[in-house]
Parts: sequence; structure tokens; C-alpha cells
Amino acid sequence: MKPVPEIDRQVYELAKNYLPSLRIEGVTPSLIEKYLNPVYLNPRPISKEGLYRSILESAQDAHMKSGVIGGSIDGIDKLAPILDGFNPKGVLSKYGDNWEEVLDQIVEQLKPRGKIRKTPRSIWPRYCQTILSAAEFIDQFASVDDFFSWVDFFDRDDRSRASLPMLLDHEIKGFGFALSCDFLKELGYINFPKPDVHLRDIFTALELCPEGEDDYQLFKAIIRVAKHSNVSPYNADKVFWLIGSGNFYKDHKIGVNGRIGSHKQEFIDFARSKIFCVHDHRRN
Repeated sequence: MKPVPEIDRQVYELAKNYLPSLRIEGVTPSLIEKYLNPVYLNPRPISKEGLYRSILESAQDAHMKSGVIGGSIDGIDKLAPILDGFNPKGVLSKYGDNWEEVLDQIVEQLKPRGKIRKTPRSIWPRYCQTILSAAEFIDQFASVDDFFSWVDFFDRDDRSRASLPMLLDHEIKGFGFALSCDFLKELGYINFPKPDVHLRDIFTALELCPEGEDDYQLFKAIIRVAKHSNVSPYNADKVFWLIGSGNFYKDHKIGVNGRIGSHKQEFIDFARSKIFCVHDHRRN
């Protein structure tokens, strides 16, 4: 039976080299390295307005909402006039906790394409609840630097780090643990991998994480694989995500507008054939 660190390292190396091995035009080792380097992330917001906008940008990615939200109004920036230029205090002053009024203004001013369902659990109403809860959350910070100092406090301690996405999940309606990790990761915090569906499918299929575990346990499994592979959690996240999504979003000349299609199942089959033993009871 192979020890867990050896299996983790082997799976990571197989994943990192997998897409270039497929000989897809333009998908080279250097391209993969580019996506694993957090220096290519967007610059951090320099204001509370920018931070608020970043939250709303991330929030539309929950449960494939981006096509319904940003896609129907030609981008999140179209919300600026309705949200006082993404000013959290202005939003709270204008709308309070009345998400229905936010939705009414969006419908009246932006006329989103597609059907707008107004029941509280539908996509647009839930997003409008996120708009208000996110404004309330950001408004409690004196400045954007105050927010980053607060995040740094959690990020410095391995024992407390995972409690931050849990807290964001409770503070911001519709965010959830995985989306909270993604938001933090995109701000440049490389210790918050996103336990999304692609990593869940790969990790459970290769028994890197037991099937049925929650996002927190998958989060810990990604961090473990990263540690054993001597890379950052951000790096490990991207390696497996690129295989699952096939989305080279910064390189539109690759494939079809940056997309080469998912190679998740093929990689799972390939990795299984290369790992000598996959056991049910190899965990520490």
C-alpha cells in the first residue's frame, strides 16, 4: 500500500502533465504554468466599491447564474447606476432590506433578457438578496485595507483559515463555502482553493477524498494534496480545475474561444491506470 503523501504527489504530477500530453494546439507546459501562477490574477480592489463589485461578480457564478445574471444585462457593471456606483452605504440607504425594490429597479432600468421569476427562491430574487447582504457586510469595514487586514488575520493561522469561508457563507446570502473560497482566491489569497464540482468529481473518483464529504472536507483534501506536492493550494486547485473545465479564459485563441472541453473522465481513467494501488483504507 502506498502512503498517502506518495499518492497525492503522483496524482498531482499526472494532472499537471496531462493536458499538454494530449497534443492540443497551444496547450503547452508553459501555458499550464501561466495559469498556476497567481501573479496573473486581477489586481486587488483599491476601494470598498471595488470590493463590493468583486463580491457581486463572484456571486453570479453560483449554480451557473452568470448567464442569467451578467449574461442577461451585458455584465455586472451595468448594475452601477442602480447600486449607487457600487457604494455599499448608498445601497443600504436606498433599499434597506427590500430586495424586491432592487429587483424592480433592475427590471425597469436594465430590462434583463429572459424570464424574470419573482418568487424568493428564484435566481434573480436570490441575487438581489445577495446584493443587500453583501452591502451590509462590506459596510461594516472602515476601508478596503481594514477588510484585507481582517482576512489576513484568518489567513495567517492554519487552524483558523477554514473558518473564514464559513463566516462569509453566513454573512452573505447565496455565497456558500465554495464560492467564498473562490472569492478569496481571486483576491490573491492562495490558501483558499475552491472545492467545486470538478475537483469533487476527480478527488472522489481517485479516492483523494471520501465520497459524500462536505465542501470543508474537500477543501482540506485539496490543501493536503498541495502540501504533499510542495505547491500552493491555488496551484493544486487550478491544475485539476483546468482538466475539469477545459477553460483557458485568458487565452481565447486556444480551442474554441479559450475552451477545449472537459477532459475530466479521461483523466480519471488515465490516473487510475497509472496509480498502482487505490485503497479504501489508506487515510491517516
